[in-house]
Amino acid sequence: MSGTAGGTTISVDVCVVGAGPVGGTLACRLAAAGVATAIVDRAALPPMEHPDFDGRAYAIAAGSRGVIEAAGLWDRLPFTPGPILDIRVSDGKLGRPASPLFLHFDSRDAGDAPFGWMVEARSLRMALNARLNDLQALSVHAPAEARVERHAEGAIVQIAGGPAIKARLVVAAEGRNSRLRAEAGIPVTHLPYRQTGIVCAIAHALPHHGTAVEHFLPAGPFALLPMAGTEGAPNLSAIVWTERTAQAERIMRLDEAAFTRELGRRLGDHLGAIRLLGRRWSYPLSAMVVHRYTDTRLALVGDAAHGIHPIAGQGLNLGFRDIGCLSGLVIAAVAAGDDPGAPELLRRYQAQRRPDNMMMLAATDALDRLFSSDNPALRLVRDLGIAGVHRIPPLKRLFMRQAMGALTA
Repeated sequence: MSGTAGGTTISVDVCVVGAGPVGGTLACRLAAAGVATAIVDRAALPPMEHPDFDGRAYAIAAGSRGVIEAAGLWDRLPFTPGPILDIRVSDGKLGRPASPLFLHFDSRDAGDAPFGWMVEARSLRMALNARLNDLQALSVHAPAEARVERHAEGAIVQIAGGPAIKARLVVAAEGRNSRLRAEAGIPVTHLPYRQTGIVCAIAHALPHHGTAVEHFLPAGPFALLPMAGTEGAPNLSAIVWTERTAQAERIMRLDEAAFTRELGRRLGDHLGAIRLLGRRWSYPLSAMVVHRYTDTRLALVGDAAHGIHPIAGQGLNLGFRDIGCLSGLVIAAVAAGDDPGAPELLRRYQAQRRPDNMMMLAATDALDRLFSSDNPALRLVRDLGIAGVHRIPPLKRLFMRQAMGALTA
């Protein structure tokens, strides 16, 4: 149901602030389980939104799919997800062939399921907007500005010009610049990388066969991620391309033809002729350590709680793991007649999620520092490491399970 007029009061168990992929999915998951939920976002969330393809896509790990399915979203995706069947990791230098030492993961060696799926950003947004407006237990307030007051007994989320929402738990899902986190006085440590991520999509002449490629270059990783084709582009892939910031700014200023040539220098010719689809996007890269995930009647999820380098494509998946954990705790508490915003529940949430997120931050930070270097000694060490993992089946299976999100999801 949509937001109501001012002067009224709504009582819910949980109020989610932020309707992005993480916050929106959490609200859908809770409401689907019968938990009285409200969601607030500054942007409009029209139920019939049909944006054009904009070049962005999400890598959804196998372990995250269950969370999306439980929220009732997977079957509503209007565009078919592209399965990731293989992952190939290689090392090289710009303008030279990749090192002959490589690492190749085949999902069929770990079971029947793909490592994950590539989901268009517009596809998940359309599924979310339709689902958010279709749940009886969910009150949607968007576009809306909210002021949040929290105290030991509960919280009040006052919608500007709208109702007051009484909630037992408020969830901050507004992203890296979370206002609720700042208002709670939760300390944050930022780790700058002096790198910029370039994101786009390409159509190509030859099929990708469901293979994701992570090619490490001295300036940063260059990733090719297989998407499901469309009528106008039967062979389609997403690009996540890391460059040092000054170089990235130069590349982003190029016209489409010159930009495509620069992309082709890093991609190689194994997919034949390529052309750019949709827009190009760029993002400054940094890691972020949030010193705690909770405060009185408050839980942080997704980018409000952590930020990592995109080198392993796991940032959004960590957010889905957050909401898988938090929704499980809240649903169980409500079913038992307990308080979903109680201090003990929030302690359990942080205890279950922070170690996993910190481990992923440390791993991605170490990978970026190891691979974003042209030091010959480091190149030899990492090439031998890549080849060693490729040739040790138990270690290789461990890496494959992590890629699928099976260890902690």
